[in-house]
Amino acid sequence: MYNISGESTMVNYPNGKKSTWAHSTASAGGRGMALEKDINKSNDSYLSQDIAVIHKKPTPVTIVKVDYPNRAAAKITEAYFKIPSTTDYNGIYKGRYIDFEAKECASRTSFPLKSIHLHQIKHLDSVIRHGGIAFVIVRFVEYDETWYVEASRMIEFYSTASRHSIPYDWFRKNGILIPASYIRPVDYLKIVDRLYFSKGGTTSDGS
Repeated sequence: MYNISGESTMVNYPNGKKSTWAHSTASAGGRGMALEKDINKSNDSYLSQDIAVIHKKPTPVTIVKVDYPNRAAAKITEAYFKIPSTTDYNGIYKGRYIDFEAKECASRTSFPLKSIHLHQIKHLDSVIRHGGIAFVIVRFVEYDETWYVEASRMIEFYSTASRHSIPYDWFRKNGILIPASYIRPVDYLKIVDRLYFSKGGTTSDGS
């Protein structure tokens, strides 16, 4: 199995391994926030129209060190995950549990596998085995394309990969472009409907 360990001097897991804290403005510089904002806006629309209840998961952390560059602002410079984070979002739709990870990719040619950690892959696999709907959303920023990838396909690539990234063309063959509108910039439930709730809809996880 392809195994990835993140590297960072900023945030640590309880076992001592270091990893990037995506929510730290000091370490991430706002990377991924555009996609997160669009997904949150879509989720707000689903909730307000009583379509689905899906939220971003909170990430429990212990703050170790805070710098105060001025009186009006504080900057977290070191923090520890209380537990390794799983995925970004979860909730319920039409009686089915939904769980997914969302990532932005700056490359035009490939998606780095280090963006998704082994414990997240295991979590997505567990969701599938227990009858939930699991997937990964990847936005290629340079193309302004947001792809829906069934978790089973991502798990298969991750588990058998002989390289450190997923080629962009793989997403064109294995992913589904997510439609967008002003109200729902990432309308991923349209894809979920097509795969899981439409007549004749089939998925690679066997549901």
